[in-house]
Amino acid sequence: MAEATNSDIGGENQSFKIRRLEISDKRKGFIELLGQLTVVGSVTDEEFDRRFDEISSYGDDHVICVIEEESSGRIAATGSVMIEKKFLRNCGKTGHIEDVVVDSRFRGKHLGKKVVEFLMDHCRSMGCYKVLLDCSVENKAFYEKCGLIHKGIQMSKYFD
Repeated sequence: MAEATNSDIGGENQSFKIRRLEISDKRKGFIELLGQLTVVGSVTDEEFDRRFDEISSYGDDHVICVIEEESSGRIAATGSVMIEKKFLRNCGKTGHIEDVVVDSRFRGKHLGKKVVEFLMDHCRSMGCYKVLLDCSVENKAFYEKCGLIHKGIQMSKYFD
């Protein structure tokens, strides 16, 4: 998927670039941004590099998207998608969107919607027949604006 510059996002004084995660993004605030979503812990450079290499080895089956604010070089938003290969639906595929977060300093500029659109476009290009996303009740309206619908009940069990 090609990277795009979206100078219309955020007004005339800000320009954003949406693209895949790069190994240098740790230095651009990527881990700190994830910390605005949930617990990250302390990730060393070596741990980041190993995980980055692992995720990269999955190719288009696991994509992390970022939006970089070009003047500061900081990561302003991110999200990821994993492609599940199934036997159902003629060996179909399902996209699972996760970890969507926009830096609190950049909220209200439609960056979250741009991340979700980027990830859904990727799913479509990979031949997925559906996209799944779990979210809190507070975020339901946002994801409905992105074209998703409420369906079913999500269950989870966390292993400490």
